[in-house]
Amino acid sequence: MRRLGTVVLVSALVAVVPLASTPKVEAADQATTAFPSLTVTKLVGGLDIPWDVKELPGGRLLIGERTKKRLIVWHNSAKHVLNFPANIWASGETGLMGLAVDPNFSANRRIYTCQGGYTSNGGHDVRVVAWRMSAAYTSVEKVRTMVSGFPTSSGRHGGCRLLVDGNAIYVGTGDAAIGTNPQNKYSLGGKTLRMSRTTGAPYPGNPFISSSNHNARYVYTYGHRNVQGLARRYDGTIWSVEQGTDRDDEVNLLKRGGNYGYNPVPGYNESVPMTDFKLPGAQIGAKWSSGDPTLATSGGTFVSGAPWGDYRGMLAVAALKASRVVFLKFDGSGALVSTRTPSELESFGRLRSITVASNYDLLITTSNGSGGDYVLRVHPQN
Repeated sequence: MRRLGTVVLVSALVAVVPLASTPKVEAADQATTAFPSLTVTKLVGGLDIPWDVKELPGGRLLIGERTKKRLIVWHNSAKHVLNFPANIWASGETGLMGLAVDPNFSANRRIYTCQGGYTSNGGHDVRVVAWRMSAAYTSVEKVRTMVSGFPTSSGRHGGCRLLVDGNAIYVGTGDAAIGTNPQNKYSLGGKTLRMSRTTGAPYPGNPFISSSNHNARYVYTYGHRNVQGLARRYDGTIWSVEQGTDRDDEVNLLKRGGNYGYNPVPGYNESVPMTDFKLPGAQIGAKWSSGDPTLATSGGTFVSGAPWGDYRGMLAVAALKASRVVFLKFDGSGALVSTRTPSELESFGRLRSITVASNYDLLITTSNGSGGDYVLRVHPQN
């Protein structure tokens, strides 16, 4: 495989996104901050809708293509399509989606996928599956279906993001464009779920773990539309990135048992607010929202590592429609302080997933289709 060139972008111009909930950054503040310029490398090319990317040992990358339903290992500038015996249902926004690598991968070789699937009665769902990678990185074998039965219809609003946190896996799901799902705790759609990373069982301490309904035992938070990103901050808090309707993409700080207020009924009424504070009980508002128009936010991760300067600790949020990465600074309580949009990341079209590499670089997937997609590596220059 030929090596891909490096695109070095050193523009010092930074645009602050004019969002409804974005505080202004004064010129004096900008002059005293230390935001490094960014070098962007087209690391892996020839991909088609790579929904997620994760690091594997030895400098390898694990990449999943949503519609082609392929798992790929990239190593030493070469791509290897794995023998992947998954019977994946792909339609619309659903297919091979979120990936996760077990923190004990060196011993158990486990990875996880969130994917469309086929049910025993001939229908479709979205599910999380555990796999074991071969020693040669050439194939995977199924370990178990961790959890299944996430609702789906046409494939719209399929979620589905995975985040491993200690012994737990968090799952961000979509509401399948069915209006009753977000507020129905017996449905796995429009939720964040938390389960054991070893067995797939509902995680001890989940807010509804004592429910007589098995699905409700998985629910960590509810009242979501389409969770596309999950990220763990340095203080251990878990945050979600969610796509809005015609307005208000959201970033939410997840609170155990919290209701985030999406209730698109009757039918599937997308004119309702993303957080409807008129619902009974307490609803939790977003920590950041895009206003109108939306950006089509997708993946998100917290930036770490000294080379990132004042970006360090910010939440980096990729955007599909807006074709950019928005960096959001929150204080210790979760209140929004400022936003920053580096121009170096505005030239690659639709951006989907964003992951921190072991050397603190960012790995970002594009989502433009037709075999012209990339994994980008973003390196801060000091």
